[in-house]
Amino acid sequence: MIGFVSYLVFFLTVALILGIATLGLNLQWGGTGLFNAGIVGFYAIGAYTFAILTAPPRPELLGNFELPWIVGVVGAMAAAALAALITGLATVRLRGDYLAVATFGIAVTIQLVATNFEALTGGTMGIASIPNPFRGLFATPLANNLGYLAVIVAILAVAYVALERIARSPWGRVLKAIREDEVAAETLGKNTRSFRLQAFVIGSTLMGLAGALYASFIGFVSPFDFLPILTFQIWAMLIIGGSGNNRGAILGAIVVWGIWSVIGAMASKMLPVQLQIYGGAAQAMIIGLALVLVLLLRPRGLIGEQPVTSRHAV
Repeated sequence: MIGFVSYLVFFLTVALILGIATLGLNLQWGGTGLFNAGIVGFYAIGAYTFAILTAPPRPELLGNFELPWIVGVVGAMAAAALAALITGLATVRLRGDYLAVATFGIAVTIQLVATNFEALTGGTMGIASIPNPFRGLFATPLANNLGYLAVIVAILAVAYVALERIARSPWGRVLKAIREDEVAAETLGKNTRSFRLQAFVIGSTLMGLAGALYASFIGFVSPFDFLPILTFQIWAMLIIGGSGNNRGAILGAIVVWGIWSVIGAMASKMLPVQLQIYGGAAQAMIIGLALVLVLLLRPRGLIGEQPVTSRHAV
């Protein structure tokens, strides 16, 4: 029983951390229509920044400043925001597929830097001993993980409430107007590039925050944690949960991560050892199938976007 509860706490912690990143994507795509294919890049920036700022010193690394946990989290968000600002200034004018290709290329570049800049990131060996404020605080690992889960729930709740208020504000309604018809929004005197850039930066900041929380929870980061499949996972979470709906983004994160975890566990237990290397492919295939079924049967996702009433006009 304790083992099941421990796994459930681990599962929920990871799922809700990914839910924070999915909320960021929902602001970009669901709220503004920005096709960000480089999610994993901003997630990695947050994770590595947190690790570099908070991990204990190692003589072979330039970073590892052993700063307080909260400094690492704020620093990770700031680094992700700065990277998004630089990226956005260069790419936010692009549309559709062009923006997707540009952001994907940036994410690949970030992973290559993480792999090859060994003096800062540890290269393929990564950075270990990343602090968690609850690790060792209580008598049992389960209690420590429960404490961290409570922090994740609180952060997710704050992000959800803030984004809900944004969506209902005049600023949020301009974002939806840009998503629906950018030319019409421009004719109303809106600086659409500025609004697109703001949404891109805020959404990417949430992705960086999620990366920092993940690094703190796992206690280790390496380039292999930030493969392009993570971008696919978060997109699947948003589409299956319901693009344009923050509750749908969170639900999608839990559902997709649940399917991913179940398929992984089944592959490790049911497949012969020589076939278990194909477990990851099976996970991606099942998630892809679920994505296709949702698009066919419920195009708006499990919790679709609520219709806009007349009083919500721009």
